[in-house]
This record gives sequence, structure tokens and C-alpha cells, in this order.
Amino acid sequence: MAHNQDSAETNVLVLVGSLRAASINKQLAELAVESAPEGVTLQVFDRLGELPHYNEDIDNEDVPEPVQALRAAAAAAGAALVVTPEYNGSIPGVLKNAIDWLSRPWGNGALKDKPVAVIGTALGGFGGVWAHDETRKSFGIAGPRVVEDLKLSIPSKTLGDRHPRETAEVAADVREVVGKLVAEIG
Repeated sequence: MAHNQDSAETNVLVLVGSLRAASINKQLAELAVESAPEGVTLQVFDRLGELPHYNEDIDNEDVPEPVQALRAAAAAAGAALVVTPEYNGSIPGVLKNAIDWLSRPWGNGALKDKPVAVIGTALGGFGGVWAHDETRKSFGIAGPRVVEDLKLSIPSKTLGDRHPRETAEVAADVREVVGKLVAEIG
């Protein structure tokens, strides 16, 4: 399924827009990691809360270590999967901050031209579609190649108290998104 050169491992960076330990979106990211096709590793970067707010004054050769780690993880990845809730109808601040750090240096960020898919779950009947659309828009400007037709916005009430992996339809949908995202890696 993956287009691997020299049978090298394919890496996909996973960014989660929620910092909450019991986040359903973190559970959705866990499901995505478990859904990786053979030869593919999905790696959750769980340090978004450590990133300072983007500030051009500190974006230099002494950029803070968490930013270095994020950019290194993005550079090592062939694609990115973003799993996010919706906060007040838009992108959680922690995720928007990560997008801003990853957009630099402008025109040559670590995810430049790499495929990105955005999925997630949120309260309400639309499952976070506004945040997902805004995240696609922001990433699209920041440099990655957003795969617009890979969409999955799950109303969290449909999961009840279950882990997303316990809902067969959700598990199948996540597996499909991961597989199609990996197929986009050039």
C-alpha cells in the first residue's frame, strides 16, 4: 500500500489538538496508530503543550527544544495525520500554534508538500467539522499538501462511553483514512 523506497519504514506524524489526558481525540489517535498498515509507523507527537507561543524573535538558531523536536518529527515523517476537537467553533490554540511553528521557515517548513489529513471528534451534531475545515485551511497555507477528500468528523455522542476502537464503523473509517493518507506519500 505504501510507496516505500528501499523498503524503508514509512513514518506518519500524528498531531492531537487536545492536551486533556482522557481526550476522545487522543483515543482516536491511538486507534489510528493501531490501524497502521504493515511497514508504516504512526508516531504521536505528544509535546504540543510544551511549545512556546509562536514568536519570530525566538525562531532562530536557538529555537526552543520542543520546537526543534516538533520540526524534527515532521521532517522525518512522510505525511501527517491531525486529530482534533473543536474549540468555540474553530482550531484549538495549541494546534494552531503548532501549525505556525511548522510553517517556518516560510515556504520551506518541515511538512512542505507532504500530505496531511485532518480528522477528529467533538460535541455537537457535526463532530467538529468547522475546526477540521479551519485546520485544513491553515495547514494548506502553511505548506503541506492537504488531502481534502480525507475527512472524518465524528459526533462524540455517537461513541457513548466506548473507546473509538470499540465502534466497528469508526475503526473501519479510521483505518481507511490512514490507508489512503499513506497511499498519498510520494
